[in-house]
Amino acid sequence: MEHWLYTFHLMDKSFTVNLDTLITMWFAMLCIIGFSFIATRKLEIIPTKLQVCCESILKLIWGLMDSMMPSDNRKHVPLIASLFLFILFANLMGQLPLRIIHIKEGELASPTNDINMTAAMAVIVLVYYVVAGIIKKKEKFLLKDFSFVSIIMMFVDLLEMITRPLSLAIRLFANIFAGEVLVSIALAATAYFLPLPVMLFEILVAFIQATVFMMLTMAYIGGATGEEH
Repeated sequence: MEHWLYTFHLMDKSFTVNLDTLITMWFAMLCIIGFSFIATRKLEIIPTKLQVCCESILKLIWGLMDSMMPSDNRKHVPLIASLFLFILFANLMGQLPLRIIHIKEGELASPTNDINMTAAMAVIVLVYYVVAGIIKKKEKFLLKDFSFVSIIMMFVDLLEMITRPLSLAIRLFANIFAGEVLVSIALAATAYFLPLPVMLFEILVAFIQATVFMMLTMAYIGGATGEEH
């Protein structure tokens, strides 16, 4: 399961990218844009089945946000909903149509089986909740006062900020990568019956991992912007 590497030169320097990750990442984004366009094109008072499905997803996200974040949480919906939908679509690509496309350089697997992709999303979450916390609490976001305990806690919080995106990135990457390895092993063992239950299980894992990433993002933003008691 090697990546499709592409090297290009810019200003006398060589850069290598995982081209398969870029292709599937952009494909996932196009799928989300297309799905959003179709779902919101004709909204009705009496909703269609697709509209009911989309409204249910948003109600689920809003319900989780209301229970985990401060009262002004709706402004964070664009980031959290986008992360959930992108990770879900990206995870499913390791099991659904793109997996049957074979190219000379390898297969078009899920972009979330690339640690670079999951690390980039984790860094986006880190920057977002740090900025949100600074906007909300100003200078008290890290340093409550100039006491010895507050200074020690500031360094502990800084260390936690470094480990949070690392845990987010590794958790998502490891679960998706392990699932695709299991499917590949099952396909090598038998091409018909064994891979099917594994692939069905990995579809469930795709939903779970997208939900876990979303809920941890809510928890981090809620912790950064919420009032302490």
